[in-house]
Amino acid sequence: MKKTIRLSQFEDVKNFVLAAGKCNFDVEILNNKNVIDAKSILSVLSLDLSENLTVEYDGYNDSFEEAIKAYSAA
Repeated sequence: MKKTIRLSQFEDVKNFVLAAGKCNFDVEILNNKNVIDAKSILSVLSLDLSENLTVEYDGYNDSFEEAIKAYSAA
């Protein structure tokens, strides 16, 4: 699955990374040509948070889906 999100504050990043960390599948953020591990708070904080982010994952987790909805940029 591929979704577009917006993480504009530190609290957003923290909550998103916590939700991704509960997934038993890989969650990645695509940034230009780079692939970032969405379960790493330092990696996510290194991104330009003024832009929309593309999240890619292959699995399902209820709390993660809620996080995706909460931060949806669409």
